[in-house]
This record gives sequence, structure tokens and C-alpha cells, in this order.
Amino acid sequence: MQDRTVYSHSVRHRVAVLARQMTLPIELGIVHQLFGQARAGASADGEPLYEVITCALRAGRVRTDGDFTVNVGHGPEALAEADTVIVLSSYEDYEQQQPALSGPLADALSRIRPGTRVASICTGAFVLASAGLLDGQAATTHWRYADRFARLFPRVDLDTDVLYTDGGDVLTSAGCASGIDLCLHMIRHDFGMAVANDVARRTIVPPHREGGQVQYVRHPVPQPSSPSTAAARGWALQRLAEPITLGQMAAQESMSVRNFTRRFRDEVGTTPMNWLTQQRVERARELLEESDLPVEQVAERAGLGTAANLRQHFHAALGTSPSAYRTTFRGPGAAA
Repeated sequence: MQDRTVYSHSVRHRVAVLARQMTLPIELGIVHQLFGQARAGASADGEPLYEVITCALRAGRVRTDGDFTVNVGHGPEALAEADTVIVLSSYEDYEQQQPALSGPLADALSRIRPGTRVASICTGAFVLASAGLLDGQAATTHWRYADRFARLFPRVDLDTDVLYTDGGDVLTSAGCASGIDLCLHMIRHDFGMAVANDVARRTIVPPHREGGQVQYVRHPVPQPSSPSTAAARGWALQRLAEPITLGQMAAQESMSVRNFTRRFRDEVGTTPMNWLTQQRVERARELLEESDLPVEQVAERAGLGTAANLRQHFHAALGTSPSAYRTTFRGPGAAA
């Protein structure tokens, strides 16, 4: 986890969404729907935690990839007041052949205050890369445009096997639906897992998707008659606090360990034991946010054994300690 400000519930965090000509309405809807659903106390009656503003390079009608336009009331001046700026993709990105910004777009981005969090959805990463915001950082974009992106921006560490990347103040996501994953990730970071999970439940989307673009690019979707690992994953999630072996997981699907491991990687994008560790870290995050259990008990209930083991995996996954994480989301008086 990167070191960023956790925003006070008493002040709405302002998100400015930059929509350009030939924008994809689904992306605009994703941002407004998810951030708009975030409420203090993870309650539908709570105060809104975000204010979402749509802006364009010039206020007025913005063309979409459908048979309608969007009337945007704000120009680029809205970017100067934002805490987070999200750059949507545009069909214009698909034709980009030069690693440079147009004059109006460069002028718009110059209005963003230093320290503002900037994110992109899908090919919006081309804009961030053209502005030099991704140099030397990991980034992603839609796999169909990855080769061209890599040619245009060789100084960016492109990773097309993930749904999103988080470089601290600069984040990117893959295809447009990955914008859901990215928005939930930002909400989770800003206001905690309970708020993000509440948004996911009310929007009827998974709070955290497993795997990355690899599951959509390299392999066909398994047919209903094909073997699956879903039952094993469900079985393991109900027993995270218990010792779980690879053989036990394979037995849930009546597969050999070898076949199960191969099928699991095909479906999820990682190995069964790596996935299991990820789920245990996620469980530890929930316990640290929602309970006052000592770190030792958190480690036991999450299935990570000891506090030392929890700290090791927590730091590897999130770049922070369990105690620091709890302080961030529960305040300095929270139990260690």
C-alpha cells in the first residue's frame, strides 16, 4: 500500500472526471455510480463521502461512442479543484500514433494541483503516459493496445496481466470494466474495506476480483461441462483459519494436484497457494479494520499463524505493517 492521505469523513473528497470527445458512457457511469454510492458509516443513510464532477476540455456537448451526446457543464477549470482526477478513455486514443499531448489536453492537465491523485480507465493511460506521469512506473491499459502503448512509451513499465496498478498518486486500469476494480480500490484505500464492500454490495459487483487480464486474453472461457475450481475456492474461504493443503483443495474437485493447479492458474491467474495467502491477507485487513483483536489473534483467525508471519505477508502485499494499517483506518487509539 502506498503512503497517501486518508480523507476525513467531514470533508467530501472531490473527484473530477475528464471526458473527451468520443468517450465511452459506461466509464462515466462507473465512476459516478461507485463513488456516488460511498457513504459514511457504510450506510445508505450516511453522508456522501465523495463529490463527483464531470468536466471536458470545453464545457458543452461531448460525443460518445453511442448515438447520443453528453452535456458537460464544466470545463478544465474543474481539474484545479479536484482531490482525484480520473481520465476516461476515448476512441481518439485508439488512433494515437505520437507520444505527445494535444495543446488543449496539455493545458487542461497543467491545471491539476501537485499531489492530486490521478487515475485512468482503459486507454486513458495513453494520456497519463503522454504527460510523463507514468515514466518509470508500472502501468496497465487494455491488452488490445498494449503493443502500441509499449512502442510509444518505452519508459513505462507496462503490465498487461493485471486489472489495475497503484503507483501512489498515479493509478491505471485495464479495460473499461476494470474501472470498477480501480474505483473500489480507491474507495477501499480512502475510507476502508467496510465502505468499499458496501458500495460493491449495493452495486452488485464483487468487492475484489481475482486474477488479471490474463484470464480474459490467453484462455477461452471454460464451458459449463469443463472442470472448475470454484467449489475448492468456496471451501477454502470458509476455512481460512485452518491449515489447508494443496491436496485438500484438489480433493474438493476430485482432481489430481497437477491438474487442479493447472486449472486453477487458468481460471484465477495465480497458483492456489498464492491465492490462499491473498485471501488470508484480505481477511486480516477486515479484522484489523472491524475489530480490536490483538495482532496475534488476527493472525490466527486469518490463518497466517503468528504475528510475525502476518507482518511478513502484510508488508509484502501492502507495504505497511498491521499496526500502521489499523491506525490508518481506526485511528491512533485503536488496539495494536
